[in-house]
Amino acid sequence: MTSAPPVTRTPAGLRATARIRAAADGRGGTALPLLAGEGPLALRRTRGEGAEAGVMLVGAMSAPLGGDHLTVEAEAGPGARLALRSAAATLALPGRGGEAARYDVRLTLAEGSAVRWLPEPLVSVHGSDLRVRTRAELAPTARLLLREEQVLGRTGEGPGLLRSRLTVTRGGRPLLDQELCCGPGAPGGWDGPAGLAGHRALGQVLLVDPAFATDPPKPAVLGEFAALTPLAGPAVLVTALAPDALHLRELLDEAVRPYGW
Repeated sequence: MTSAPPVTRTPAGLRATARIRAAADGRGGTALPLLAGEGPLALRRTRGEGAEAGVMLVGAMSAPLGGDHLTVEAEAGPGARLALRSAAATLALPGRGGEAARYDVRLTLAEGSAVRWLPEPLVSVHGSDLRVRTRAELAPTARLLLREEQVLGRTGEGPGLLRSRLTVTRGGRPLLDQELCCGPGAPGGWDGPAGLAGHRALGQVLLVDPAFATDPPKPAVLGEFAALTPLAGPAVLVTALAPDALHLRELLDEAVRPYGW
């Protein structure tokens, strides 16, 4: 386990990276040969389930503010099991100069590995401008559970501008590539009947499992504002809208419960 020197915020914004590497320990468990955080991205090892290693992302300072660039990089080696969570919601806050903030997540899964990326919700605070980019690269036998939840504004306020893109490849081939844009400055209609229809919370869960190649889940409507959609590959995507973060989490948890994650 290693640590990095403290990072200070400059007028141009803060740059910080958290790096995690998980490896099978040869005894049926998972070791963490690399666990290094910077600035607001503090990492703590937690108890995982079974052979899984757990890591908690703890916010050590307010971020991301406008102009900040935060990155989380996680790599699971062959046969490793890793669960990544955050201790609290992430607030996208406006900066002094109106610059956009960036938050990048990069996940790399080797053969036979399994990763659960389960952060708490991202709150788009009024006046903020955040660009989120999540990339996951999977070997053909890897398994992934990835959850994303966004809340548009705090209580009694409107949202900031949120642009989010999720790109997933499996065996070097595209599995999913989608983009979301909402808030002031987003293309028209994002909050209309064909978009969020006035909901303040939106989220999705991506499940990638080689077992789906022979036994794929069937498409399903999960309540009035949620659906399960099989992808062109051994994966399913659950998308949901809700009035608040609590109801959104309940919808997503219920959708993935049958799959043992």
